[in-house]
Amino acid sequence: MNDQAEKLRNRLKQNNFENEAKTIAVVSGKGGVGKSNFSLNFSISLARKGHRILLFDLDIGMGNIEILMGRTSPYSIADYLSGKSSIEEVIFQGPEGVEYISGGTGLSQLIRMDQHAVHQFIFSLGELLKKYDYIVFDMGAGLSEETLSILLSVSEIFVITTTEPTSLMDAYATMKHIHKADSSLPFYLVVNRAGSVKEGNETMSRLEDVLGKFLGRSPIKLGILPDDRSVKEAVKRQIPFVMYNERSQVSKGMAAIVDKYINKITYGAEKRENRSFTSRFRQFLFER
Repeated sequence: MNDQAEKLRNRLKQNNFENEAKTIAVVSGKGGVGKSNFSLNFSISLARKGHRILLFDLDIGMGNIEILMGRTSPYSIADYLSGKSSIEEVIFQGPEGVEYISGGTGLSQLIRMDQHAVHQFIFSLGELLKKYDYIVFDMGAGLSEETLSILLSVSEIFVITTTEPTSLMDAYATMKHIHKADSSLPFYLVVNRAGSVKEGNETMSRLEDVLGKFLGRSPIKLGILPDDRSVKEAVKRQIPFVMYNERSQVSKGMAAIVDKYINKITYGAEKRENRSFTSRFRQFLFER
């Protein structure tokens, strides 16, 4: 077993990380703000631009990705971690070319895995990073040791909030916790379900002011999504809203967010240490 672990470590060191997928973790301070809906529709919108996307549902216990797109997968990441299936067998085809992995209850198993199993998991992730342009992690609300291992390894954090004061407070608390663990992680802000552009901008500004005052951070204001009736209709029909009604205001808002993101309008972004997702993830797990 020690020989196998050593071989995996050597293979990881030999990997060329220059062509790795960009990794994005989508978070919220509390549930019910539309985080999973954002993750799914953002992924589809990126795929429509010709990018290869893997959507990883890690909202353990509240995984809504499959519900939102009206699909069910027979396997989750838990089946891979338990040795019941290969990593390829837990990847399924979603809408518009997006591929996805169901989280199930698998993430909690990472803490209990032995070193060889962890090395194997990290190696598998490294191989996936070569196949895609973006890997989007739909994280659960709140923070834990398991979720923090992912959050501190990704390239960027997308923070989804609404205009409600409680949502803003929880979003700030989440960013504060992540900032204390790694101040180099860039935060991208999205205000969801805004009653108007003015309300959305005011919400964005309040959060920006608080981050600047207490954390000395300058977040990237990615965009605003309106409170649109078509979202509720799309959810009822289990169709992603950018597919249900491409002309709706929320679909136009998502298109603007994706255009802004891929055009690299990232003024004010903090510099992130140039290290691969797998190297950060491995370091976090073995230093726990």
